[in-house]
Amino acid sequence: MKQYETVIGLEVHVELATKTKIFCSCSTAFGGSPNTHTCPVCTGMPGSLPVLNKQVVEYAMAVGLATNCTITQNCKFDRKNYFYPDNPQNYQISQLYFPICRDGGIEIDVNGTKKTVRIHEIHMEEDAGKLMHDEWEDCSLVDFNRSGVPLIEIVSEPDMRSSDEVITYLEKLRLIIQYLGASDCKLQEGSMRADVNLSVNEVGASEFGTRTEMKNLNSFKAIARAIQGERARQIELIEDGKTVTQETRRWDDNKEYSYAMRSKEDAQDYRYFPEPDLVPIVISDEWMAKVKAEQPELRDEKRFRYKTEYEIPEYDADIITSSKKMADIFEATVAMCKQPKKVSNWLMVETMRLIKEKEIEPEDISFSPENLAKLIQLVEAGTINGGVAKEVFEQIFTNNIDPEKYVKEKGLNQVNDEGELRATIEQIIAENPQSVEDYNNGKEKAIGFLVGQTMKAMKGKANPGMVNQLLKELL
Repeated sequence: MKQYETVIGLEVHVELATKTKIFCSCSTAFGGSPNTHTCPVCTGMPGSLPVLNKQVVEYAMAVGLATNCTITQNCKFDRKNYFYPDNPQNYQISQLYFPICRDGGIEIDVNGTKKTVRIHEIHMEEDAGKLMHDEWEDCSLVDFNRSGVPLIEIVSEPDMRSSDEVITYLEKLRLIIQYLGASDCKLQEGSMRADVNLSVNEVGASEFGTRTEMKNLNSFKAIARAIQGERARQIELIEDGKTVTQETRRWDDNKEYSYAMRSKEDAQDYRYFPEPDLVPIVISDEWMAKVKAEQPELRDEKRFRYKTEYEIPEYDADIITSSKKMADIFEATVAMCKQPKKVSNWLMVETMRLIKEKEIEPEDISFSPENLAKLIQLVEAGTINGGVAKEVFEQIFTNNIDPEKYVKEKGLNQVNDEGELRATIEQIIAENPQSVEDYNNGKEKAIGFLVGQTMKAMKGKANPGMVNQLLKELL
């Protein structure tokens, strides 16, 4: 039976986190009413001229430096000519001949096997608008809010061989960009999009097979499914004696099937030529050094530091640093309460539980480190017990309440009064003679029931340590 190898390269488009567009001052905010973030420049009106946003160049440089690329210190823009309804100028300003970053790479680790995925180039360009089909009116409408939003396109070499390698590469790339603050990389909002170039050949073949490009991939799960589906489709064609056509295909994640959109274009089809309305970009050594000096600590360094400086387990460090938001909350909370393991526990257990329950991303966490630090201090001071703390944390997670005020308003302070606890426990013992008999007959678990009944009677506010101590004394 023939063995096949899958060869995969990616083109990753990332919307940069600038407040304004790449060539005009229109807002890049997501979710505005259609065609409200527009002007003559980003809608391609005759006579309008682009002005380059400096922050776009700095973000592109930062990503290039973090992915071990060489920065092209004399680079320029080119016109990529094509007609499409969401492309108002009938061309896109991009970079072909002198992209800002080249020849980089990042190391990935898949099941203990490390390899470097090379990056061919990173170039800057403007995004197109968005087509929306109205099924009631049977027509397509165009929203130009996204037109002119700054993008970088990160083009890898065809170095990946499985969906696992692709997802690991994308996850690492996304974290690098998020840590840099260059983009939020939210796939569901389109601020990170991946096109998959995939071919199949027999193991040991001297040449790669014919590649296809798959678009419309807006989640890591969809990317993995698309890779498996396209691999199977190409193998079936080869084994049936047919040829794979070089084309762009659209993946339908609901049907788990891709269908042809158009034949795959080459660079000459776009009639590239130097952009006449923009001067070349000259990146001085000083400018590049400034961007490099401002680079934050990235995930790999942060993970190592957490294990050594804060002495938290490797597993905790891996989970916390897998989200920039979680890492920021961790560090800020530890700075206030000086309890790294306890902060880690709240993030690893209750925070992760609520993230899963509410089906949100870690980056969407909205509670403040100050309120988490206050909660930990309330527990440490014995003001509230662990059960109440979990109840309070749910309110912090959902509504970012001040735990000190909430505990005071709701009367949740821990009961440490021995007289009050003793009276309640004596009543519980009197009401549960069978459990008392079980305990006296050597059934240690019986005390757990009595503790539970006491906590219930005290509305969860009793000091658990004192309850256990007094129960054993009275029994």
